[in-house]
Amino acid sequence: MLPTSPLTPRALFEAAAAIGTAGSLFFYFLSALGLASFLNDRRKKLNEPPLPESNLPPVSILKPLKGVDPEIWESFCSHCEQDYPQFQLIFGVSDPADPAIEVVRKLQSKYPNLPIELIVCDRVLGANIKVSNLVQMLPAARHEILLVNDSDIRVPPGYLREAIAPLGDASAGMVTCLYRGAAAPTLGSRLEALGIGTDFVPGVLSARFLEKGLHFGLGSTLAFRRSDLEAIGGFEPLLDYLADDYELGRRIAATGKKVELSAATVTTFLPAYTLRQFFQHQLRWSRTIRDARRWGYAGLLFTFGLPWALVTLLAARGAAWAWGLFALTFAARLAVGFVAAAVVLHDRQIFRNIVLLPLRDMVAPLVWAAGFMGNRIHWRGEVFGLKDGRLSRISP
Repeated sequence: MLPTSPLTPRALFEAAAAIGTAGSLFFYFLSALGLASFLNDRRKKLNEPPLPESNLPPVSILKPLKGVDPEIWESFCSHCEQDYPQFQLIFGVSDPADPAIEVVRKLQSKYPNLPIELIVCDRVLGANIKVSNLVQMLPAARHEILLVNDSDIRVPPGYLREAIAPLGDASAGMVTCLYRGAAAPTLGSRLEALGIGTDFVPGVLSARFLEKGLHFGLGSTLAFRRSDLEAIGGFEPLLDYLADDYELGRRIAATGKKVELSAATVTTFLPAYTLRQFFQHQLRWSRTIRDARRWGYAGLLFTFGLPWALVTLLAARGAAWAWGLFALTFAARLAVGFVAAAVVLHDRQIFRNIVLLPLRDMVAPLVWAAGFMGNRIHWRGEVFGLKDGRLSRISP
């Protein structure tokens, strides 16, 4: 039972911790509904007959680059080996000495019959160099259907079919997709991958369930029509936004078009993060979410189930009811995280990384709190200020 003398400071603290734990259990319940909804929708999509090739429109894939990411060659090759009738690849760099250029040249030699273009984007149009590159790459795109994804993404052979098919419905304005993190051996990298599978994905799918659909995009895949991009003013309005993928999806959704979540799952290959780099990356995304979805970010307070349950246990001095609440919270956290990673993402690393879940969960509230306490972020070797989602460069 909860304490019978609620007016004492200890009892009030105990009750507050118990309420926080209960809020986390409710979040896990919503996450479970979101996971079930997505799995049901994915099953239906995968059971639909594939579209004939005559119904598959040609696609221009835009990939802005900066430097060489882990497994970049294999990731590029996976885009070239798509089971899709017609597509072109456009790579863009801002630095003519970027080492990624050599990889693209090698790709052009290996796939001489595939239209692969390299654009050196010599103008800096805004603080977000990725979007600056996209603005300068767009004129090279030959087709109405455009797809943008991050440079470190590896895709399955049927990726384009699954990503483009929903655009056959005129009410769909964008298609995005979930991704799993392939970790390097370092602790920071493993914690990052664990967060993608057990925190990020349940959060996305619970938002999709609660809001009756997505209203934002994920950088792993942004597929849309050129006409829908033009309807929101092109890429130019996003030149100073950090969360350009989120903003692009949000603005297309604001026109009344749907943002669909593809049945495809892709893989991002994570660098060998040190713990410091892991914290910096987590802090960047925390501050990004804080500026993009302020109330949603505040609500993350009620997603830290294990820390809340542990505080409740300590505040209750090991009372039997607190142990029961801790056990229930731990079981719910494990179940939701495991289903998200292993069943939704088919992430086999979860079997090795799941032991780190308590550590990941104890760090998460610290990152969340730090997200409120400043506006500085580290991104691609540079330092920026962040205000209302917009970037300003602090260091060259």
